[in-house]
Amino acid sequence: MRNLKPIIVLTSILFVMVLMVPTLLVMPFVDKESGQLAEELQPNQQIQNQVEPIDSPIDVAVYRHKQEMIENIPLEDYIVGVVASEMPADFELEALKAQALAARTYILRQLMAEEKLGTPEGADVTDTEQHQVYKSPEELKAIWAAEDFNWKMEKIKQAVAETAGSVLTYNNAPIDASYFSTSNGYTENSEEYWPNEIPYLRSVESPWDVDSEKYLSQVSLPVQEFQSKLGVTLGSDGSVGKIIARTTGNRVEAVDINGKKLSGREVRDILKLRSSDFTWERKGENIVITTKGFGHGVGMSQYGANGMALEGKNYTQIISHYYKDVQIASADQYINKVTAKR
Repeated sequence: MRNLKPIIVLTSILFVMVLMVPTLLVMPFVDKESGQLAEELQPNQQIQNQVEPIDSPIDVAVYRHKQEMIENIPLEDYIVGVVASEMPADFELEALKAQALAARTYILRQLMAEEKLGTPEGADVTDTEQHQVYKSPEELKAIWAAEDFNWKMEKIKQAVAETAGSVLTYNNAPIDASYFSTSNGYTENSEEYWPNEIPYLRSVESPWDVDSEKYLSQVSLPVQEFQSKLGVTLGSDGSVGKIIARTTGNRVEAVDINGKKLSGREVRDILKLRSSDFTWERKGENIVITTKGFGHGVGMSQYGANGMALEGKNYTQIISHYYKDVQIASADQYINKVTAKR
């Protein structure tokens, strides 16, 4: 029996080790806090944390044009709906944060304005491009694929939450935080598209936009429609006019069509072109117009912002590139002013 004891002890030790080895191998792969295996999400689904609801100190009275009614929406919920409507959710998080900051600044400036231009009585803004496009979660759910809704909303809410309480200012006032889809390689000086010179809306390079699917586009118009809409007559020699001046942002400032001069913006508005950077040529009985960029070109380019984010730039760097010499400040004093007015 004495000889058997060492054998029994050795056997017991080996038995325990056999049981322990699989556990030791698995432990490094177990989430120590939750006791569950970690899960690697796809890039578009990586949300750092479950986003908590954001407190909204004030509501925004939004005129819903389809419903023909005014809806009071908490400020930060409104920002979520604007960002989701104005910028693709699969853009980089830092680009979405820049968009959230611009959208919040835009609406606070609108709320502080003495006059509400282009809105029905009692409304602060509309839900259209006239101000900022806004869609409710229910509307977004109908637009987005069912499997995309949750991750898109969480990502956008994260961008809004991480900029909550912040606003863009210049000389201690919220800026006109204009933005647009895609540049032609440059943004535009404000006074070269709008009447007023605004010091923070200066022309800057935006080379990232060339990768946007909206960078180049073409439209074809019958010659008669082209002449009728612009109020011109093309020359009998086949000439179709000439560009006589360009802006700092390389868009058309003025064009001369057989003696009639038009601004680039006039041509864009009349013909409903994507951009005021255009060229055209006559092909038979049609005028084929090619445009570069999409939008007015003043302020932040959304595709440019995403291009910067893809290069590793954060939202503060994006903001400082497109809005010159502005500050990111607390929104509290401006919210208090709006509250006092009400």
